[in-house]
Amino acid sequence: MAAARESLLEAAGAALAARAWPAVRMVEVAAAAGVSRQTLYNEFGGKAGLGRALVRREADWYLTGVDRALEASPDTAERLAGVAEWTVRAARARPLVRALLTGSWNAGLPAPPGRGVRPGSPALGPGELVRAVRDRAAAALPAEPAQRCELVVRLALSYVVAPTGPGEEAAAGGLLGLVSAPNRTAGAR
Repeated sequence: MAAARESLLEAAGAALAARAWPAVRMVEVAAAAGVSRQTLYNEFGGKAGLGRALVRREADWYLTGVDRALEASPDTAERLAGVAEWTVRAARARPLVRALLTGSWNAGLPAPPGRGVRPGSPALGPGELVRAVRDRAAAALPAEPAQRCELVVRLALSYVVAPTGPGEEAAAGGLLGLVSAPNRTAGAR
């Protein structure tokens, strides 16, 4: 059933890219995935369950990209810059990732994740994702203070919330040098 689940999530993601979530029909998602509507309901319980799974999948996709960025270079500053650049690119490219990172949900997306949806499963939201990135960065970069890792993610999110003008995309990477470089106020912390 893992293949059917993945096909259904792919079909739901494609449907969401084409139209607002309220206009996505379960019968169309099932048909696009090549499974019966009953299989969809067996797998997710309904549209709300499918939406929650789609949101979770997007969060996992984003965090996988964070992991790749943290492994991309031997240089700590480049790794942190990579996480920030990935955060900006992912949020700009994928509306669900943007909503997860900013907490800004609209009626065209599946319902935002809430506490208590599944016992034992933490709610996904900006705070949880920022902490997950901070913890992953701190584990991958043990010499870096966790606060610096979190600062880099929050700086990147400022570019998501208040985007730069055309042609200014590289500015985010330049600002990250300020975070990793010693300065006369912070010294060489």
